[in-house]
Amino acid sequence: MIRLATDVGGTFTDLVGYDDRTGELFTAKSLTTVDDQSVGVLAAIAMSERRDGLRARDVTFFAHGGTTVINAITERKGVRTALVTTAGFRDVLEIGRGNRPDLYNLQFHSPEPFVPRHLRFEVRERVAANGEVLMPIELDDLRPIIRHCRDQQVEAVAVLFLHSYANPEHEIICADILADALPEVTVCASHEVSRQWREYERSNTVVLNAYVQPIIRHYFDRLEEALTDRDLTCPYYAMQSNGGISTFDQASRSPLTLVESGPAGGIAGAVRIGVALGETEVLSLDVGGTTAKCSLIHDTRPTLNAEYRLEHTRIQPGHTVQVPVVDIVEIGSGGGSIAWIDERRSLRVGPQSAGSTPGPACYGRGGTTPTLSDAILTVGIFDPKNFAGGTMALDKARAAQAIMTVAEPFGMSVEDAAMAIIEIAHANMINALKLVTVQRGHDPRDAAFVISGGAGPALAARLGRDLSVKATVVPPHPGIFSAWGMLAAEPRADFRGTWFCPLDDAAIGELGRRFSHLEGEAVAYFAKGRDAAIQFTYRVEARYRGQEHGVFATFRRGGDAANFADRFHAAHEKAYSFRLPDSAIEVTTLHLEAVLNGPVIALPKVPRAGLSLDAARTGTRQVYFGAEHGWVACPVFDRSRLPADERFEGPAIIEEATATTLVLEDQVMEMTETGILVIREGRPTAR
Repeated sequence: MIRLATDVGGTFTDLVGYDDRTGELFTAKSLTTVDDQSVGVLAAIAMSERRDGLRARDVTFFAHGGTTVINAITERKGVRTALVTTAGFRDVLEIGRGNRPDLYNLQFHSPEPFVPRHLRFEVRERVAANGEVLMPIELDDLRPIIRHCRDQQVEAVAVLFLHSYANPEHEIICADILADALPEVTVCASHEVSRQWREYERSNTVVLNAYVQPIIRHYFDRLEEALTDRDLTCPYYAMQSNGGISTFDQASRSPLTLVESGPAGGIAGAVRIGVALGETEVLSLDVGGTTAKCSLIHDTRPTLNAEYRLEHTRIQPGHTVQVPVVDIVEIGSGGGSIAWIDERRSLRVGPQSAGSTPGPACYGRGGTTPTLSDAILTVGIFDPKNFAGGTMALDKARAAQAIMTVAEPFGMSVEDAAMAIIEIAHANMINALKLVTVQRGHDPRDAAFVISGGAGPALAARLGRDLSVKATVVPPHPGIFSAWGMLAAEPRADFRGTWFCPLDDAAIGELGRRFSHLEGEAVAYFAKGRDAAIQFTYRVEARYRGQEHGVFATFRRGGDAANFADRFHAAHEKAYSFRLPDSAIEVTTLHLEAVLNGPVIALPKVPRAGLSLDAARTGTRQVYFGAEHGWVACPVFDRSRLPADERFEGPAIIEEATATTLVLEDQVMEMTETGILVIREGRPTAR
């Protein structure tokens, strides 16, 4: 029985299959097909069938993650969407919030709303914050709205009424009428997607969900049909942004939960690696072809972002949405990131990427601009003849020619310019890694550093050294690790609801009752009985009275108000560096995390027969370590032949089909019995 996963990235589409009976692993990597991503998925499956003997009929589980949702949003290629909202609140979507990402940046501008004003309609109705109906819905207001939607050829309608998180009655009535009158139009009501307060954020959430819903439904239908034609008829799952998986049908109802689908797979994999190593604190970095994505796993659980912002930059605040997303910091520093000289004559790397077409210059597909991959090849880390397991030859001369375009203006050699590109990308990644650790109140020295992606292991050892992490870890199959991680993810759902109440023992009792109701929703979501193996985690957002925003703290059944207050004070101090023990506390939001326990990918032990360092060594390669050290001869090892529990010192290169790992001088590398590479400093680092 084979469990199969595919991950569509900006440059490559990755595939990982695992046979539960034999432990056999299937892998493939194909170029992403931008116009129709399902084509690249099928190409990866076909490649694995030809090369590895993958048997589609034996596949019993299929997980898929990709960039369909985020691409539709960032490229503004969603469907024509209308918004129906409470009278007087038509312009909430455009007014937004007054806060700026950079207070003194005079180039600041508000983001363009995804629904133009002529497609934002008002309906007379009003519900109070406590759910009381103050004004019944005026159904006659819907008649001209229906007519306008037909005339404007609207394909999706988002419905959002004030305080519907407390009482969705009016939204349900309106959505039902619109669905009956406009049968070809997708209708999405806000309470189906978010039951949290804050009208602007909830407006963004329901609008963007409606904006991409027809697209993701069409994509999943097309993909499911194509998979069925290849005799791959099994349950289909989508990787969600919260680190769990859901069925295609569930994901189609709430497609915005797929906005960080691919990166979340890598984080689910990092959790699995951390468990295998006995590490509860894990810092994850995935360096793909287009971007580098990092996240912190705390107490063996991915950290969820309380406010996820799409298209957030220095000059605009982006679009805040209320969907559970793993806390990811993403920067434009991937293997395909382009090196360029700005107007101040400074060398920059990214965020522009060469993508898969034409790709880095060394791919020989027509690219002429220098990229991070070209730089890594030029300094000798990548083997031009054995890249991607020998399936793809790299052109070192083309890489050098491209890098010369930035070397000549600075009077540098090609090698030094390549090192400069690597150093700048390295600095960008260090800054991103500190955003999810130091600036979140966590010390990276307490974490194991799991790094993946095609370019990640080449940079791993230096990044880990500069962060002084406990250990730098390169997981199995790092170049396709997001797909591998999807096989480590379990079905998961998050339920959030706003409820305002002063914290006291009576509130603790009511919280317990409300969580019991959410548990019932989780059981229904998974279509399982009450005795199903569902793991629940209870979290409550609270704040000091007078504050605007709060922090989440763990809620424990059977506790009292004083116990929860202690946990809240500690969480607040960690987030903001202070606590106010004498201030009154208010509850604002409940959050139930529900995980359906199920099988995940195993980490089989490395066979010991016939494996040794001598057998694994394939030769020596010169690597450039900068002007101070020059070219250094580094032994090269084949990872598949490395024995478990064997230690050796750097500098060294470890090659495999999907990535190349560089071990630095004064570092010690060891492979665990389950095939995980662990790099530690040979000499203790001062704390």
